[in-house]
Parts: sequence; structure tokens; C-alpha cells
Amino acid sequence: MRIHDLRPAEGSVKEKKRIGRGRASGHGKTSGRGQKGQLSRSGGGKGPGFEGGQNPLQRRLPKLPGFKNRFKKLFSVVNVVQLEERFEDGSVVEPAALAARGLIKKADLPVKILGNGELKKKLTVKAAAFTATARQKIEAAGGLAETIESRNSNKKSQKA
Repeated sequence: MRIHDLRPAEGSVKEKKRIGRGRASGHGKTSGRGQKGQLSRSGGGKGPGFEGGQNPLQRRLPKLPGFKNRFKKLFSVVNVVQLEERFEDGSVVEPAALAARGLIKKADLPVKILGNGELKKKLTVKAAAFTATARQKIEAAGGLAETIESRNSNKKSQKA
């Protein structure tokens, strides 16, 4: 047997229906479209999304209000109470140390320290931003709150 001897199985391949090839073909004149009407015309029929005259889904759904600020600065946030729990007295708290202790997930986002909770340990905290209460609590405990420039402060931050 050679490649030119191969044939598909008997009855497995149907001939394509040739529409609009004269009356003798059985599919001439109106070519199976019936007489007049929307469906007999070229380009006829309802468009996608047509729901029988019912208001279509894309018109029933509301437009979203407002807008999305593309220049919004996103931060990884850490509370003062978390610093109290995870760091020893006198240690330096910086983004790498926060990531090592599992307090932040995304190392590429700048870190912001929030003032929730109490702080009794003297810590040197280096972060991109501080809330006023966080800075006050760190300095009240005898620590130092240093603002550092984040690596991607000029880039658009990605959503967390």
C-alpha cells in the first residue's frame, strides 16, 4: 500500500452543499432561504446581542461610576502594634526586615507605617511614609522614624 492508495472510509466524507447553482441543483433560485423577508436578504438577521426586543444585557447593566486614578500611590501597610510584637528593643526596622518577618508580602511596594496599637520598644524605623500618630508613638517610645525614598516612587505602582 502506498500513500496514493489511501482513501477515507466509505460514507465518512460528505460532499459540500453547493447553494445557488441553478434550479437543477435543487438549491437554486432562493437557495434555501425561502421567499421574502429579513432572513432572505444578504446581511439579514438579528445582530449579536439581540434579545427579541427585550432590552439587551449590555444596556441593562449600569455604567460604572467614577474613575480609576492611574497615579494613585499604593503602599504595603504595617501597624505599630506589629512592630512591637515582631522586633526586639533597639533594632532597625526597614523594608527588608519587614519582608523577612512576613509583615509585608510585596517587597516592590513602598512601606507605610500606621499608628494602630501601642509601642514601648525603642526602634529605628525606616519607611516610605508614616501617619502622624505612628511617628508620634515611635518617637514617644524613644525611637526614630526615618522617611526613606522607595525604589519605585516615580513609577506607577501596581495594584496589590
